Amino acid sequence: MSMERPDLSIVVPVLNEAESLPELCHRLKKVLGGITDQYELIFVDDGSTDSSFELLAGWHKQDDRVKVVQLRRNYGKATALAAGFREARGTQIITIDADLQDQPEEIPRIIAKLEDGYDLVSGWRVRRKDPYRIVLASRIFNAVTGWLTGVRLHDMNCGLKGYQRGVVEGLAIQGGLHRYIPVIAQWQGFKVGEIEVEHHPRRYGTSKYGSGKFLRGFLDLLTALVLTRYLQRPLHLFGGLGLALTSVGLAINLYLTIGWLLRKWWLGDRPLLLLGVLLMLIGVQFILFGLLAEIVAYKNGSGAEVSVRRRLT
Repeated sequence: MSMERPDLSIVVPVLNEAESLPELCHRLKKVLGGITDQYELIFVDDGSTDSSFELLAGWHKQDDRVKVVQLRRNYGKATALAAGFREARGTQIITIDADLQDQPEEIPRIIAKLEDGYDLVSGWRVRRKDPYRIVLASRIFNAVTGWLTGVRLHDMNCGLKGYQRGVVEGLAIQGGLHRYIPVIAQWQGFKVGEIEVEHHPRRYGTSKYGSGKFLRGFLDLLTALVLTRYLQRPLHLFGGLGLALTSVGLAINLYLTIGWLLRKWWLGDRPLLLLGVLLMLIGVQFILFGLLAEIVAYKNGSGAEVSVRRRLT
């Protein structure tokens, strides 16, 4: 079946999900068949070591709407999604995890929300069927992310999302930045929303959630903040930190200087003096680093990169 541009592209990252894939593929085709015949299923095998790729390759031979991208090793979900976005040709793109905890039957509601004028729609797993430690970590993560970025979503990391094509075109994600696609999209001027979706316990395979994922998520949050809020004005970030550190160091040294002048303190054996000097040196380095980053940003023309909604010419 050949088509110039399908209505829908479904992108599914896969890592050792051979048990759930047959049911997932069957349910996706059933749901999409009630929406349009013009769709494509894009499975990205992110270095699976089970029979996932063999299953997908067999379905591709039977139906050319099923496309398969096999990565050479496990690069992570962000890279898998980026590979799927590059292959996607649909005017609307839906992402869904392969573990069937998010339901394919929610896709029509995601599409309806997109057609209400939203550019990105994220699922909100109101009643999550995960261990409590994961749910608690997710709530903390979403609260902190919303406070720092201003993107008020209840479930930033839900794998079920819908995109207008313009959102994913040119979208660069790596590491763990897939968690912050809504942040990047809103910063670029796209309209971001969410809908409540059902969530089911995992029936197949094993969870990919590890103890280090929570910490990595917050490190990736810092990356997302730099790439959005401070990409075009890095001095505001590094200069602000530098001025704060320099001010604290200056206050400490001023306090010691007054004590030396008025009370004849001996300063040579006071650790506080070393702290004050160290803070001032680090602060000045932060400011210089911010200035260098401003020069790099100016030379690279990052200030000229804008997201255009439409052109009337």
